[in-house]
Amino acid sequence: MTTQDKQGLFALGGNLDRLIWQTDLAGLPAWRSGPLVALRMAAAIARDLTKGQLTLWAMSLVYTTLLSLVPLLAISFSILKGFGVHNQIEPMLLSLLEPMGEKGVEISERIVEFVDNVKVGVLGSLGFAMLFYTVISLMQKIERAFNTVWHVSQARSIGQRFRDYLSVLVIGPALVFAAVGIGASIASLSIVGTLSAIEPLGSLINFAGKLIPFLMISAAFSFMYAFIPNTNVEPRAAISGGLAAGLMWNLLGWIFASFVVGSAKYTAIYSTFATLMFFMIWLYVGWLILLIGANIAFYVQHPAYLRGQGGRQRLSHRAREKLALTLITLIAQHHYRDLNPWSAEALSQELRIRNDPVRDVLDVLEQGKLIKATADRPPTYLPARPFEIATADDVLAAIRHGGNGGDLSYDRIPGPAGIDQVLHEFEAAISAALARKTVKQMALTHGKDGPPDV
Repeated sequence: MTTQDKQGLFALGGNLDRLIWQTDLAGLPAWRSGPLVALRMAAAIARDLTKGQLTLWAMSLVYTTLLSLVPLLAISFSILKGFGVHNQIEPMLLSLLEPMGEKGVEISERIVEFVDNVKVGVLGSLGFAMLFYTVISLMQKIERAFNTVWHVSQARSIGQRFRDYLSVLVIGPALVFAAVGIGASIASLSIVGTLSAIEPLGSLINFAGKLIPFLMISAAFSFMYAFIPNTNVEPRAAISGGLAAGLMWNLLGWIFASFVVGSAKYTAIYSTFATLMFFMIWLYVGWLILLIGANIAFYVQHPAYLRGQGGRQRLSHRAREKLALTLITLIAQHHYRDLNPWSAEALSQELRIRNDPVRDVLDVLEQGKLIKATADRPPTYLPARPFEIATADDVLAAIRHGGNGGDLSYDRIPGPAGIDQVLHEFEAAISAALARKTVKQMALTHGKDGPPDV
């Protein structure tokens, strides 16, 4: 490749970078902004996969699934026995393991045998507690993985876990098997067979027969994206992630099925271990699809995270101070206008910036006794003390002295004589300038047209 060719490729790459990342999407029509958003999301997903966090979570979930699968199905079997639909466990496993072909049939039969041999009623209190804990540990790990994708640091409380996980264990299997039963019942109706012989109704029914399983899988993914993360997930984000995961499930299932069909040489090498190997690979692919769909749902709801390196965003001290004054001013504006209190997510969307720096600064302001979080889900923020006496200097002092500073504190930094005096004079000058500028004055000064520019 000549030097001129390399220069041409660099120029093309620079033009593509400017087109994808530097184009302002606000004034573009949907047919132009849509492909650019898709390219940004594809680049962000590739970036996250390259960093390896999603793949590590997927591998961890494979191991936990191997330990928890039989206990999970045993508990579901006991619950579903009361509904009279426990015989649908094997058809559901067959549908999930369909890409594995004959090996999927073999694994389904073995799992059902294990489930039949688990007698929940004779395990005793300790045995049942261990069985239940194994299932809960799987669900807890799934929640941690989703919280990592959604940049949520706080997990559910013990009471919330017990309530939410129990509802999934009881209601989830009943809904899944009810959907499977409804689909089978509709397919067995004689009128469906009659209409299938009439065109174009036959083609439509055939298309619906392929579309309904895709929609069911997508709905299951969407339900998990909306329910499992410990944050408020918008319906459009959950549905977008669910549809993308459903497409990946069908596409990768077809690719994996083709791989299994042509895997005679692997069977010859690994012998009886080949079935287990393929099962673990498909589990890994399935969990990876689930996590990538969660990533897509996150980026749909938080497009600000598409830029950068995808990790936590670090702000300069000056940016943190401006963000703190902006956030407390917005909270005060809603307080004095009797509007609904702000949540962290609503504030980040209002300012069109990432959620994690907003949460970090809100936590520091809460530690400084300037605001307090409500018990709502998600929490909203109210004044912790009257904003008539809280000053701008109090806000800046909370940012300077609060937060998690790590192991190296201010007092442990050695310095030449006079450094502390310089800093004290600096802080005294700020206090003198801002001591009479209250938060209420800042809130009322900006009027009703919106927040200050950030």
